[in-house]
Amino acid sequence: MKIICIGRNYVDHARELNNPVPEKPVVFMKPSTALLVNDKPFYYPEFSNDIHHEVEVVLRICKNGRHVQPEFAPTCFDAVALGIDFTARDLQAACKKKGHPWEIAKAFDDSAVVSPFVPVEEVDLSGIRFALEKNGQTVQEGNTADMIFSFTDIIVYVSRFFRLTVGDYIFTGTPAGVGPVQVGDRLTGRMETTGGWKEMFHCEVR
Repeated sequence: MKIICIGRNYVDHARELNNPVPEKPVVFMKPSTALLVNDKPFYYPEFSNDIHHEVEVVLRICKNGRHVQPEFAPTCFDAVALGIDFTARDLQAACKKKGHPWEIAKAFDDSAVVSPFVPVEEVDLSGIRFALEKNGQTVQEGNTADMIFSFTDIIVYVSRFFRLTVGDYIFTGTPAGVGPVQVGDRLTGRMETTGGWKEMFHCEVR
C-alpha cells in the first residue's frame, strides 16, 4: 500500500509557512513503515528538535484506478479517517534550502498517525469538519470545504502519475495552526460525522 500526501492544500496553512498558494497539488509520499495506528504512542525521534503536528482527513482507496476521470473519482474511496502528518520542520527547512526532497522530514517511521476509518455514508463529503486538541486545547480546526483541491481534484491529479490500488491512503492536507509537539503532549483528533462529533484518535508523545 501507498501513503500519498498532499501539501499546502489550505490557503491559510500555505500562508502561515510563507509558502506560495499552489496552482497544482503538491504531492509527496510516505512508506507503510510511517503508519502509526491503534492509538500507539509517538516516540520523539533523536534526529529532530522541531517536530510539528499537521492534522488531516485521510481517504481510503477502495478500487484500482489510473487516469481516473472526475465523474468516477468519488467511487474510488469508501471511507475516511483522521490522521497526523508529523513533520520534522527543522529537517524540512534544511532540505528546502538546498532544493532537496522532503522525505527525511516527512516519511520517517511513525510519522503518519491514522485513526480507524468511518464509511463515507457517515460523513458529509461536501464539508467535513475536524479538529486537533493538544493537552485539551484546540490547536487546529478545519473543514474540507475549504481545501484548495477537492477530493476529486486530488484523485484525478494523483492517478495521472501513480496507479491507485485498493488499500492506499491519501492524506488530503492540513489547515492552519500547525505547531510543535513536546514529550508528554497528548493529541486528540476529532471529526464531525452524521452522528455528531467523534473522537477519532489519541496519541501521546513520548
